[in-house]
Order: sequence, then C-alpha cells, then structure tokens
Amino acid sequence: MEPSELPFKIILGSSSIARRKILAEMGYEFTLMSADIDEKAIRTEKPEELVMALAKAKADAIVSKLQLSGDHEKDAKPHMLIVSDTAEGNPKLHSGEDKDAKPTLLITCDQVVVYEGMIREKPSNEEEAREFIKGYSGKQAATVSSVFVTNLKTGSAKGDFDKVEIHFHEIPDHAIEKLLEEGLVLRAAGALIIEHPLIVPYVKEVIGTTDSVMGLPKALTDKLLKEAAEA
Repeated sequence: MEPSELPFKIILGSSSIARRKILAEMGYEFTLMSADIDEKAIRTEKPEELVMALAKAKADAIVSKLQLSGDHEKDAKPHMLIVSDTAEGNPKLHSGEDKDAKPTLLITCDQVVVYEGMIREKPSNEEEAREFIKGYSGKQAATVSSVFVTNLKTGSAKGDFDKVEIHFHEIPDHAIEKLLEEGLVLRAAGALIIEHPLIVPYVKEVIGTTDSVMGLPKALTDKLLKEAAEA
C-alpha cells in the first residue's frame, strides 16, 4: 500500500534521527513536531510507568501547541501524529475536518535504560556517559521504549511499551573513549547505541529487536497506529 493510500496521516512528535529513519523504513510519510517539556519534572520508580508518562506528556504538549496554532488543521489535510511512551489519556484536537476525512495520528516516544535495577536517562555529561558504558562491559542492560499514538480526529489514544535485553562482551577503553569523543552517546538514553560500529563487535546477544533499542519498535508502532486509526 502506497503512503497516499493509507487510511490515516502521521505526525512524528520526536526530534530523534533514529526514530525518523525507522518510521521512514516502515514506509510511512510523516511530518515532524517536537514537544518542549521538562522531563525531569515527571518521576516514577518503575521504568515502564516513566516512559509511558513521558510519552503522554509529550503528546499533550504537542496537542496544545496544535490547538494554539489553530490554522494548522484548517488549511491542511488531517494527518497522523505519533507519540511515544504509553500512558492513558485522550487529548483531542478540534480541527473542523470532514467526518469522512483521514484521521491524523500523533506519535510520541520515550526510552530509558535499566541497569542493575536503576533507571538511566540521557547522561548529564561526558563523565557520566563514560561511567554508564564502562558499566555495561561484560554485563547486561535493558531498554524500555514506549510508543503512544493519539487520533487527533476522535481524541482516542493507544500506547504500550517494549523491552529489550542486551548482553555485552568486555568493552575496551579505547572504544569507549572514541565513542565519547564523537559525542552521539551523550544524546542517547543510558549512553547506549548498540548499532554504532564502535559497539557492534562487543554486543554479545540482543533479546528483542534492534529497532526497539533505537527508540521505535516497528511491530508495536504498526499495531498502535492501526488501532488508533480505528478508535
């Protein structure tokens, strides 16, 4: 099915390059928006609850932004907005669209790394990133990634999370220092980028999918998009 034939349109509420790449690989056309929220203001002890709450907060922020810029939906065809993190809620955008028009779905996402029972978000500095990566050496960690999809036409929302376990060989210091010098790990949850060429040789086993570790689990995203489009 061609993107123009899909029963919905999409907005990806994320600035992540990896998520954009994955969604494009899935064959979807989409527009981009970002949510400006204070992620540190939302806290919970359970990683699954945290990523869902953050995804929901991002969705709410983007919906509010769309409502404030009223002409966004007046002059454009409805589209789909995707939000990550699973949380309950029904933000609704009153766009005045035709009842038979394609719904717009908003996708928002969030991710944390869990290591030895502790939640890790993006490292605050290079030293913390170094500590994170050294900790994975010869051990294991898990990613918890949420996807939250809001139907802007009906106000319904569907969300869930996916968990992946990663086991590592020993990671040499020279590889860690090169990663830190490059800087990309500073923008990744837990400073974890398993698809990076410098880390690939030291990944022993992945129990789950790489796309989920990169922040957007394909199977879950497809499922939630279809469910939200019909809700």
